[in-house]
Amino acid sequence: MLKTSDLKIKEVINVADGRRLGTITDIEIDLDSGRLTAIVVPGTGKFLGLFGKNDDIVIPWEKIHKIGLDVILVESNGLLTD
Repeated sequence: MLKTSDLKIKEVINVADGRRLGTITDIEIDLDSGRLTAIVVPGTGKFLGLFGKNDDIVIPWEKIHKIGLDVILVESNGLLTD
């Protein structure tokens, strides 16, 4: 079983371009089903996930390819803005 605290320390990597997106700052859960529906990482330009002007990036569960020991591989085409 995986704990949310375990998820938050893993680096999130976009498989489309190899870019590091950061670590998870929040998660979204469907309360009716009890399932995780998305992970949230800080938008570009944010410092420590706090200071910056871009919105957070919400990555739906369907876009998560693999959760490894150290990283989470996601496909975030179309979700990122530079």
